[in-house]
Amino acid sequence: MCYNHCMNRRYGINVKKWCRAHEAEVEEAEKNCTSPDELRSLYELHEKRLSWLMHERLIHLIVLLITVILVVFAMSLLLFLPETLPASLPMFAIVFVLAIFYVRHYFFLENTVQYWYTISEKLESAVSAFGEQKL
Repeated sequence: MCYNHCMNRRYGINVKKWCRAHEAEVEEAEKNCTSPDELRSLYELHEKRLSWLMHERLIHLIVLLITVILVVFAMSLLLFLPETLPASLPMFAIVFVLAIFYVRHYFFLENTVQYWYTISEKLESAVSAFGEQKL
């Protein structure tokens, strides 16, 4: 299964592959669930992974904010201390490109977390449809 392949990384995982694998796993498991207990277990697994993803999103938000602060600092050096141009221009270029990639990755994390909220609601409704009380 792709999920195990994504997780067996010593120096990190590919979060996009991990998310896609989890979504496919949940979709497949939901189709094959025949009891409320199976759905409840699936819901609990999903909630656990959702909390991991929310933690990842928080860490990346903090790093993104620090990177943006560095971009503003480097831009300030460029604008207000033009004599630092040989050092501040490369610094600005590097942190600006880094900020672009962090914004892109954070955008993915934010949208994925919001999508996983809808999966949680769907699983909760499915458990309720089996006559269980709300989770």
